[in-house]
Amino acid sequence: MISGIVVKILSIFLLVAVGIVLLLGIGTLFKGGETSKKYSNKLMQLRVLLQFIAIIALVGFAYFFKN
Repeated sequence: MISGIVVKILSIFLLVAVGIVLLLGIGTLFKGGETSKKYSNKLMQLRVLLQFIAIIALVGFAYFFKN
């Protein structure tokens, strides 16, 4: 079984990953030009995927580790 500390570390890692991709996507969007056309949409798609994974993981952790 996964210990509580591993769950906390994994949760924080997932949330930080979503935040980093969000900031990169917003930065690329505001930069404009060719870089924005090439990467902005892909970064936002990656953010949505990471958010989905984070939400599923957090809900799973809450369900399996409720006391």
